[in-house]
Amino acid sequence: MEEIQDLLGYKFKNRDLLTRALTHRSLSGDRSIGEAAADHNERIEFLGDAVLGLAASQFLFETFPLATEGDLSTMKGHLVSQKVLASIGDSLHLGIFLRIGNGEEISKGRKKQSILAGAMEALIAALYLDGGWHRTCELLWPHFQEELKKIPPPPLLDPKSKLQALAQLHFQLLPEYRVVSQKGPSHDPCFSVEVKVGQEPLGTGEGRSKKEAEQEAAKAGLVSWDSKERPIRG
Repeated sequence: MEEIQDLLGYKFKNRDLLTRALTHRSLSGDRSIGEAAADHNERIEFLGDAVLGLAASQFLFETFPLATEGDLSTMKGHLVSQKVLASIGDSLHLGIFLRIGNGEEISKGRKKQSILAGAMEALIAALYLDGGWHRTCELLWPHFQEELKKIPPPPLLDPKSKLQALAQLHFQLLPEYRVVSQKGPSHDPCFSVEVKVGQEPLGTGEGRSKKEAEQEAAKAGLVSWDSKERPIRG
């Protein structure tokens, strides 16, 4: 119990919640259905599924302010998938701490994706019930961030949006745009804009308006991002 709480970075006030979250139904044996439901994690897993969906939605809504509803839905589907839940559980070494029956022990249930994903949902519910909404988000969001780094950015509307998504995901920073020069007459100007993330200049672009120049700078920044392997300094 102490070790899993250390890995989570959270100490449960009600340890019975943690015990239930880590208990697979295979441990219930031949006890009655009512007793089993109170002892294993399937019932609390139901609540965890709802908490997970809302936590993922809020994370995406705040992290990608320019993303379309379709993009947000696609990313949410990835974050709440069994594969990702099992991956998060694996990163916490959750399988080691599961309480499972002999049959699942023999069939390597501690490594089964479905069991790990279910246990993660149950654990999310336990965190929510014991620590509240904000604490649950604090614990979940860094895992969401890491999982989204493993997939290509969503097909957002424009280069500025895509660069912003990458910068927020990888470094929790926003791109900064700066006009470095303005040439030509006032009725037909040409702006040159530089974009940087943290202290790292990523590219420059030109356009007949500041917005157009920023989009061109973002395009150059995306090329630089791919070629320099994330050389960002905060």
